[in-house]
Amino acid sequence: MHLFYTPDITLPDYILSEEESKHAIRVLRLQLHDEVILVDGTGGKYTAQITDANPKKTILQITHSQQEFGKRNHYLHIAVAPTKNIERLEWFLEKATELGIDAITPIICDRSERKEVKTERLNKIITSAIKQSIKAYHPLLNEAISFKQFIQQGLEGAGFIAHCMEGEKPLLAQLVKPMGHYTILIGPEGDFTPQELAAAQAAGYTGISLGEARLRTETAALAGCFEINMLNR
Repeated sequence: MHLFYTPDITLPDYILSEEESKHAIRVLRLQLHDEVILVDGTGGKYTAQITDANPKKTILQITHSQQEFGKRNHYLHIAVAPTKNIERLEWFLEKATELGIDAITPIICDRSERKEVKTERLNKIITSAIKQSIKAYHPLLNEAISFKQFIQQGLEGAGFIAHCMEGEKPLLAQLVKPMGHYTILIGPEGDFTPQELAAAQAAGYTGISLGEARLRTETAALAGCFEINMLNR
């Protein structure tokens, strides 16, 4: 059954946008009385039936609704330095959404090679990923912010900073308590600076290792996402 993202959903009837209507009728070749799935991005999952197969204004009737569909027992926020090659960040967003993540914040660090991020396209990638993985929750993509500003916002729950500097660093799995609220900081290709690490630790973040291998930024971010989800399964 085909799925549509409908954050502005209304009951008992809903009209697809012109773009989605064209996709439903012209591309997917859906017809009168066909059923589709709608998700609102905040946990609502709906079954709907086409009552008017208009390619410009497809009308749906909601026949069944379910709230908190797929609600997870934890909250994960990853703040990651955007990669120089934006396609790597796009890949991370797609895969993290499929695995399960609640919020992503691009952070601009001292060694960041990319200083700007256009969120419109990135949000489209996230939306496509929730449709692919049939998720009713749409991860929040925040606007890019400086590393300093981010850690000054205050920390809710457990905070971790993954880095490659020398010193004792426990594995993430050794510190995570299930069903928690987690924030993980992932640095740029050149890693965080010692000053940034010290500032994060002063703000309550714990330095961690994601394993012996030296990972690319997007791989490290996905590894953290995967590990948190596995530990809460």
